[in-house]
Amino acid sequence: YLRSPLGLLRLGQLALGAAFWVTVAAHKYEGAAHFALFAAVLVWLLTLALFGLSLLGRWALVPWLGSRWLLTNLVHDLALGVGLYAAATGIMGYKARQKSYCNLPGYSQHCLYSAYLSASICGGITACLYLFSGLYCLLRRCRDERDII
Repeated sequence: YLRSPLGLLRLGQLALGAAFWVTVAAHKYEGAAHFALFAAVLVWLLTLALFGLSLLGRWALVPWLGSRWLLTNLVHDLALGVGLYAAATGIMGYKARQKSYCNLPGYSQHCLYSAYLSASICGGITACLYLFSGLYCLLRRCRDERDII
């Protein structure tokens, strides 16, 4: 599984997803950033569970979803992964634009612009990785394959 395209995409999703929510959580955040952090952590934890079950080959233990594992991965990637990370990326991009004034030379206050911008970039790349893995699962589903590998 680790050598398959889906396994490599999952590792990238986990790494960049963790970078997103750690960046947001490590800095002062308010307002809509709470939702962005919630969405990122929720999707990251679900991705970790999917990755662990797929790595161990134990998806058959999951009631009702285990027999539809490819479809489960497809829905997770396209609906949750792309949808929530795109929303979180938009929120963090908007917050970065709101703080863009503080990257001027001579601004003496603590500036969150770089943190919000880096979180937005990580979120955008993560959403693209979820899109790629969703398209990979969709391709396998269209070929009438039942397995994720």
